[in-house]
Amino acid sequence: MDPRTFPTKGNLMLAKNSLELARQGYELMDKKRNILIRELMDLIDEARNIQEEIDSTFTYAYQCLQRANIEHGISLVSQLAYTVPIENSITIQTRSIMGTEIPHVKYNPTRPEPTYAFSTTQESIDIAADAFRKVKDLTIKLSMVENAAYRLATNIKKTQKRANALQNITIPMYTQLVYNITNALEEKEREEFTRLKVIKRMKQK
Repeated sequence: MDPRTFPTKGNLMLAKNSLELARQGYELMDKKRNILIRELMDLIDEARNIQEEIDSTFTYAYQCLQRANIEHGISLVSQLAYTVPIENSITIQTRSIMGTEIPHVKYNPTRPEPTYAFSTTQESIDIAADAFRKVKDLTIKLSMVENAAYRLATNIKKTQKRANALQNITIPMYTQLVYNITNALEEKEREEFTRLKVIKRMKQK
């Protein structure tokens, strides 16, 4: 038998303290869950808007690329694509929302210097390059939003499990323990009171 369940005043105080802590923990978990859900809903709306924009931008960019391929040939366009420098200006930081680490991408989109000669290319190359730069910018933004949404969803699931455990297991367990110990102590007090009355009557006789 667990010594903590013995009907003593000390155990009653411990059980009441544990019950109060469990209730406070549940309230905190519930508030945390609600805050994370609100943040997640905002991110879902943002991701949906970016996805719609990126779909139309991708479609336009590939149309521009198709035109450039027709005017210059796929071979030349492929060679020009290899001259595009690797993007190295992206840095990833994190911010915390209720203990959840959310990635924050720092990226300053700039229009780079062209890596090909204007005299040997048509305007379609410039238009296609600019369109795919917009695709890159939106892709970076979407990846940050989707990653943040995934982490929030994972943390919401964990928080929900903890809140459920407190609500359905811990709080009922300590509530029942307080009830049992209180009843046992009250029963002992009644027995003691009855015993004292009997002793008092015997002394009076």
